[in-house]
Amino acid sequence: MKILMVCLGNICRSPLAEGILKHKALKAGLTWNVESAGTGNGDSGFPPHFFSQKIARLHHIDISNQRARKFVKEDMLNFDKIYAMSEDILHDIRRIAKENWNEKKVDLLMNELDPGSDRSIPDPWFEEEPAYHSVYKMIDSACDKIISKYAK
Repeated sequence: MKILMVCLGNICRSPLAEGILKHKALKAGLTWNVESAGTGNGDSGFPPHFFSQKIARLHHIDISNQRARKFVKEDMLNFDKIYAMSEDILHDIRRIAKENWNEKKVDLLMNELDPGSDRSIPDPWFEEEPAYHSVYKMIDSACDKIISKYAK
């Protein structure tokens, strides 16, 4: 299983999602390939946000070696499942994917937890540390659901 987590800059939410799902998959004995990417701006090559790294570390997950990269249309062909952190990112993925778009592969991450709710995970970029804790909890719950759904 190849899964891609996508947010705007690949700095806050999607690196956390990558780290959390990788950690859970490994604990479950799964050999999944989990990565993350961003649809916007020029954050390529940067490590995850300090607070994302800190929150992950508090949960015994190390994301410090991750580096931001841009979502490219070939990602639609190379991954089995692509999770967007928010509605705007879902639209960006469709725009970037162009002719490679496959709606069966893409969904909002929170729809795993509450199908059809179309809830977004808020971008904590301009927020203080407590926002990163909230984002972690949302992603962690959704990743638990992914493990139980696909680990059969």
